[in-house]
Amino acid sequence: MTIDTRAECGPSADSGPGVALGSAAIEFALPDELSATAPPEARGLTRDAVRLMVADGPALTHARFRELPSFLGPGDLVVVNNSAMITAAVDSEYGGAPAVLHFSTWLDDGGWVVEVRDPRGIPWGGAALKPGAYLPLPDGHVAVLRAPWLSGAGRLWIADVPASTGGAPEGSAADVRRLLGRHGRPITYSYVAERWSASYYRTVFGIEPGSAEMASAGRPFTEALVTELVAGGVGFAPITLHTGVSSPETGEPPSPERFAVPEMTARLVNATHAAGGRVVAVGTTVTRALETAAGADGLVRPLAGWTELVLSADRPARVVDGLITGWHAPGASHLHLLESVVGAEVVGETYRVALESGYLWHEFGDVALLFRN
Repeated sequence: MTIDTRAECGPSADSGPGVALGSAAIEFALPDELSATAPPEARGLTRDAVRLMVADGPALTHARFRELPSFLGPGDLVVVNNSAMITAAVDSEYGGAPAVLHFSTWLDDGGWVVEVRDPRGIPWGGAALKPGAYLPLPDGHVAVLRAPWLSGAGRLWIADVPASTGGAPEGSAADVRRLLGRHGRPITYSYVAERWSASYYRTVFGIEPGSAEMASAGRPFTEALVTELVAGGVGFAPITLHTGVSSPETGEPPSPERFAVPEMTARLVNATHAAGGRVVAVGTTVTRALETAAGADGLVRPLAGWTELVLSADRPARVVDGLITGWHAPGASHLHLLESVVGAEVVGETYRVALESGYLWHEFGDVALLFRN
């Protein structure tokens, strides 16, 4: 099924109900029934059977993800995130009340960025949290709140997790990753009613543990699909970006994240462009990493560290020609990033059609392949 697109920049009657177009102004209401509440496997589908909307030029095409080879060709390069999710949620309590502690990312000084939520999933922040407060953890450990991380409402805090064993040197830190591996579970939000094992949050590319949440744009890929793409002349290259916890609050900018663009990936991206091919990022994480490593000349250079880059229509993408992405919640900063690659018109029109056509949102939902016009 093909749908002609005639979206204009700015609010328009053609935009459909609930969707406003314009730079960083995509507004819509997400009906509850469009939230994917369980993995596609639980709905009788394979991973690569989720729906795929393709925006390439003046038309939108509806497909299944397993049809991806029909939309890529020899000489195109698919860049993937090889970060793997850690089981970053653990039960705790705060002030005598039950709480869930989300471990977001580790800092260079041994501390961790964390988020405290109540059992209903509502984040605690601001005056509700105090420096020096203790949150109990399994195996006799505790997380000690140090100070808010970055600015804003104080949703994210720095916490220290000291070693609890008697033989540990004073001031030493606990092995948080080992602790989470034994007692943690995947971070989930209220739209996922049941708990699913970590296997449902793995991607075929994830080999470097470190992300608080799954790089979900890569979830629909299967080994067979990757093989088919490679056999058809499509290249693959990895970056690493360890995602922090989601930022669902409207207007909240993306947090700094650890990333690495290896030398070979930089070479492949530059060679692909030199040969006239397209660079397709699998997810906003890959887009952020590649654009951080890109110079004003459009060339990508190997780079590693922390990225604080915020992409938007005011800071457009330089090297990514298209991206595979899930459907993002209203007000999410990811919408700005999508605009930086394909523009407000394409983003607004695809979201209008996705709402009308019943596409499913969130990490277990459907996906889109958006090309720069």
